[in-house]
Amino acid sequence: MLKKRIIPCLDIKDGRTVKGINFVDIKDAGDPIELAKQYVEQGADELVFLDITATVENRKTLVDLVQQIAKEINIPFTVGGGINSVEDVSNLIKAGADKVSVNSSAVKRPELITEIAQEFGSQCMVVAIDTKFENDEWKVFVHGGRTPTPLKTVDWAKQIEKLGGGEILLTSMNNDGTKNGFALDITKQVSDAVNIPVIASGGAGSKKHFKDVFEKTGATGGLAASIFHYGEIPIPELKKYLNEQKIAIRI
Repeated sequence: MLKKRIIPCLDIKDGRTVKGINFVDIKDAGDPIELAKQYVEQGADELVFLDITATVENRKTLVDLVQQIAKEINIPFTVGGGINSVEDVSNLIKAGADKVSVNSSAVKRPELITEIAQEFGSQCMVVAIDTKFENDEWKVFVHGGRTPTPLKTVDWAKQIEKLGGGEILLTSMNNDGTKNGFALDITKQVSDAVNIPVIASGGAGSKKHFKDVFEKTGATGGLAASIFHYGEIPIPELKKYLNEQKIAIRI
């Protein structure tokens, strides 16, 4: 049985870790290198680094910062933000990333998923989906959640798998930062529709929220930011709780 993963996320803006609510109202959450080191010590299974304004500011991911973090950690490290080409991915992998995450650039040019997967392997290719429930359906948004697209979330998830994507990072914009729990409905729909791992993101506020997403959906990972950054739920405490709830987890 595949063990469930607990994944802290470092949203980076101007070289600092930040956190918002529903993708706005961004606040400082600390030094990314220090946070990354703490998460390794606490037993995080993986780490995700998202340069959240790279696409909007039309620039590349902060390679130097990726390099500095990679030197300090020994767990799988996914990096996203401003990735538009195989060359961008090559630079990030040289800097120490294990996997890359693409979002807006994949929606704009879906063949990018295939190009990256063919060059570096599907296991390296994570596609992030920012989704929002509007007018009775879940739709895909791009540019850091600023721009709606006509794509339906489940349809896009299926296409990602066909194109060679190895994993989906699914963030509910409605739930993001609210601490009211993950969006179980769309997480279940997406994880049921594909045969690749799905990481649930957006809305974690309690240990029970992780239990719910792992028991009620096929998500293989639970990602969170502020509850970890501000020490509201220590990772060892969360893992102990999930283990007691008979959820397969790495202790």
